[in-house]
Amino acid sequence: MINRKFLAALVSGSAVAHALAPASAWAQQANTQPPTPVDAEAGDDDAARPVDTGNEILVTGFRASLASAVAEKRSSDLILESVTAEDIGKLPDASIGESIARLPGLTSQRLNGRANVIAVRGLGPDFSQTLLNGREQTSTGDSRAVEFDQYPGEVVNQVVVYKSPSAELVGQGLAGTIDIRTIRPLDLSERVLAIGAKGSYADIGALNAGSKEFGYRVNATYVDQFADDTIGIALSAAYTDEPYQLQEFNAWGYAGDGTAGNPYVIGGSKSFVTSTQLKRFGVTGTFQAELAETLTLTVDGFYSNFDDDQTKRGIELPLGFQAFGTQFNPATATTRNIGNALFATSGTFTNVQGVIRNDIFQREADLYSGGLNLAYEGNDGWSAFFDFGYSRTDRNELSIESYSGTGYNVDGGATDTIGFRSDANGTSFSPGLNYSDTNLIRLTDPLGWGGDRVQAGYYNNRIVDDELKQFRVGVERELEGFFSAVKVGLNYTNRDKSLTPDEFFVQLPGGATEAPIPAGFLLRPTNLSYLGLGPIVSYDPRDVIASGALILNPNPSNDIPAKAFNIDEDLMTLYAQLDIEQELGLGVLTGNVGVQAINASQQSSGIAFANGQQVNVSLGADYWDVLPSLNLSLRFDSDWIIRFAASRQIQRPRLDDLRSAIGYGINTNVGESPTGVAPFISGGGGNPLLRPFRANALDFNVEKYFNGGTGVLALQLFYKDIVSYIDRGRLIFDFAGLPTPAGLPPATTVGFLDATVNTPGGDFYGVEASFVLPLDTFTEALDGFGVTGGVGYTDSKVEDFNGNLATIPGYSKWTANGTAYFEKWGFSARGSVRYRSSFLADFSGFGGSPTRRRARSEMIVDAQIGYDFSGGALNGLAIYIQGQNLTNEPFVSQFDVPVPEAVIDYQEYGRRFQAGFTYRF
Repeated sequence: MINRKFLAALVSGSAVAHALAPASAWAQQANTQPPTPVDAEAGDDDAARPVDTGNEILVTGFRASLASAVAEKRSSDLILESVTAEDIGKLPDASIGESIARLPGLTSQRLNGRANVIAVRGLGPDFSQTLLNGREQTSTGDSRAVEFDQYPGEVVNQVVVYKSPSAELVGQGLAGTIDIRTIRPLDLSERVLAIGAKGSYADIGALNAGSKEFGYRVNATYVDQFADDTIGIALSAAYTDEPYQLQEFNAWGYAGDGTAGNPYVIGGSKSFVTSTQLKRFGVTGTFQAELAETLTLTVDGFYSNFDDDQTKRGIELPLGFQAFGTQFNPATATTRNIGNALFATSGTFTNVQGVIRNDIFQREADLYSGGLNLAYEGNDGWSAFFDFGYSRTDRNELSIESYSGTGYNVDGGATDTIGFRSDANGTSFSPGLNYSDTNLIRLTDPLGWGGDRVQAGYYNNRIVDDELKQFRVGVERELEGFFSAVKVGLNYTNRDKSLTPDEFFVQLPGGATEAPIPAGFLLRPTNLSYLGLGPIVSYDPRDVIASGALILNPNPSNDIPAKAFNIDEDLMTLYAQLDIEQELGLGVLTGNVGVQAINASQQSSGIAFANGQQVNVSLGADYWDVLPSLNLSLRFDSDWIIRFAASRQIQRPRLDDLRSAIGYGINTNVGESPTGVAPFISGGGGNPLLRPFRANALDFNVEKYFNGGTGVLALQLFYKDIVSYIDRGRLIFDFAGLPTPAGLPPATTVGFLDATVNTPGGDFYGVEASFVLPLDTFTEALDGFGVTGGVGYTDSKVEDFNGNLATIPGYSKWTANGTAYFEKWGFSARGSVRYRSSFLADFSGFGGSPTRRRARSEMIVDAQIGYDFSGGALNGLAIYIQGQNLTNEPFVSQFDVPVPEAVIDYQEYGRRFQAGFTYRF
């Protein structure tokens, strides 16, 4: 019979087994599907193969982590993947993002070399939802997507990724739902005190003055039980102080049309070396108490302080667009025929006026999360729970641009003659000027970007407040017969998120057009030799502004409040679910069938612009979604499982797409009027009436378990009929709720709005194959060796607003990963590879606004070796060395022109090495 107990029996007798077990029943009951593991007493194949140490049975390290993941996958009635800590405070990889990115069908995008955002089944972070201990979370970005480097991996016990939903899975996403879980102290059977530390080294070096190449992390965890194991506490803390370095080539764009007299040529360059110092403190705590035999109280909290301080220094060069006086003669260039188009691979630009950039990008965020759960489990088949969750993020994102050059405006200083060479890795240069000469380079507006004002830089502070409260109750009754249980519940979620931009022009005091850089603030020149540009003048603009040598003047443009938003969202979710458990001739059928009904009320308030005049507005929508779901697992006695899932899925739109900042006015063109009447009102901006992504989804899985339940081969097929997609377009919009613009009175308020809109979408489907293969399956001589990994293929027929195939953010057609490992006698070694094909990547654009570019495929290679001491004075000590990005794989984006040499970004992060230890008392 199927038994809904925890999976400690899979690695019985081991304290490590309890540490590696899934999150506690209350968290899963509160917001995730409870596991339905096969009881270890049902047969030898129902427990993970143990390591016999003589007096006890012990499974530890990476093999235990894999065994736990296989057991979680096997026991669940949902289609899922998971990763579990190897031991207290020790995920299998250097970060939580990298661990998740190795799961079948998942991958990540790197930000400054860190695996930061996750794509599930080829769909980017805007299509999935992240939970912490089963509760919805606020985010550090403008959207809903969680950035995973906000969560220290050392305080995480397990991550489960649900690819199919159930009715009781509240907060589900369209591509998947990622649940991050921390330790539950009553799941352990002993006191645990564990500490760890690691040092890191970036082999690319300290690129900017004041930056570092060495960093460190420290962490500690304490877990204990009291009062005959009826009270438990768990405390974890982790601190990170690490540098990340980046050498970047960036192109403005490419001029020309690829013909003989007008070849493609780089139009401009804005290239930087970036040094980031990441400081992050995270702490989590859990208190559990069995108030009675049937009543358990759990209180938990999480706090993270995140400080990402970037120094960006480089040169901006106007080139092939022949703007700002630059000259280029195609006849003097060397060209190459690529795909029936000519591309200039080398040549010379004359009369170039460069802009030296000394920029700062500093992101500070505080994340608070926690909750209270009261769970009742009676002896009469009844159970119930109440859960309260809270999450808040306070983010301050400051970017400062500071300009210097040879003189004011395009005619104000010395110009340069610059040779160039372009290829698939970007462009390198050979300048004639010395850009580190402080007698030559001055604070100014070199290209006259400010127009009538002398703009020596720009100051942009983005203030984000995001708060979420969640209340949930649920009741379950066990049944006899085909349906084993019935569950009903109610969830209410309130979320309030706002963005306040605060922007200024950086200028010279007294109306000056240029001034020398104060000598007291000059730093070691920054070397751009990787681009051939040599050293440049360097300083910290924060110090120069603080001294008064540069001043701030507010930007009065309507473009600033147009970026702001304040979104209030209320979700009321009702659900009912029937669990299925039925003995059949060849095995057991398990699963569930249910439905969610969600009422969404969204309200967007802020400033709109009626013919350029600021007006306060508040717009919103109220609507229902009904989400039926079915999950069936046919579990054969031969260790085969066949799964089928069908569901209606949604993903709510990005919060910044819901902003009410709309610019609108009177349109007299009757040919554009959606009603055929003019004058009418038309405009553009946000869309407070936007509805979610919606899809009808089917999943079919075949899984074979073997080797005592420690190995699995799985084939997954999925199909999503996306019936509502979100894209930029035009919709018919009634402006009756907004103030009427001044001027000619409109004959109708029904016009059009250019914004993000809901479109019909299309088909999205794919296949995934995954495996966990201990090689002692074939012969005992290979005991300790194994391989694990998977490959995923997806295809999209989703159409955009214009009926063309949509370029879906984060979409990769192919993803693959693999790990080969050896673990025995305390020694461990493994190497890992992960690959993703080309995708639309997220970047930070001008003023911190998001922008997207086509990224090339990439393959990341990592490795680790370690040793665990199991006796003597060093018992409990584990040491290890990790290497990340061992092939120094770049992150590259390019333009959609028929020339692969048209690179936008070519970023190198270098290799990272970490050495550390964990010690468990």
